[in-house]
Amino acid sequence: MTAPVVAIDGPSGAGKGTVARTVAEALGYHLLDSGAVYRAAALHALRAGADLGDEAGVLAALEGLDVRFEPGASGVRVFFGEEEVSGELRTEATAAGASKVAVMPGVRARLLPQQRSFRTAPGLVADGRDMGTVVFPDATLKVFLTASAEERARRRAKQLKEKGIDATMASLLEDIAERDRRDATRAHSPLVATADYLVVDSSDLPAKVVAARIVSALSGASTGD
Repeated sequence: MTAPVVAIDGPSGAGKGTVARTVAEALGYHLLDSGAVYRAAALHALRAGADLGDEAGVLAALEGLDVRFEPGASGVRVFFGEEEVSGELRTEATAAGASKVAVMPGVRARLLPQQRSFRTAPGLVADGRDMGTVVFPDATLKVFLTASAEERARRRAKQLKEKGIDATMASLLEDIAERDRRDATRAHSPLVATADYLVVDSSDLPAKVVAARIVSALSGASTGD
């Protein structure tokens, strides 16, 4: 029997990571942070000296990718061989690189088997932008998690402040609008909530409430209610 999957998709800043971790812990499921997969690809390509604007060059660099993901206290730990690179994956430079390689069709295809390999018993919670449409189209439950642009900008500002980085709300709102446009209009694997998604607005809800709603919805989906 194929392991069940809870797919959580949505725009940047909607709280997918925190909610996905909470749901996974509640269910005892494995966790896939697809963003970490793309950040790992970007970091590996950068270390190989690839031009992140050149898809062929990035794909050539990824031929030597030896990456391993393990559960960690704050999410997922990532290793290149025996070297842990979790810290480097959280830098702004790696995040910027990930946004560049993630729009490349060849890179997305190259990383698809890596993401699907996370689907093992007893189940998986996967968060990203195309988890329910492309990576796991047969997911047991598909959730589209969203929030207002203002709330997402506020959350991002808080994250940056914790890193000692200053940013204005105006610039963050502009960045969010551009990323939303890019995610929704890209030719391959666009961010979209199809009719089979449960749409949840997290603007005014704490992560634990959203997670509880998802766990309850999964129970209904599993029993056919």
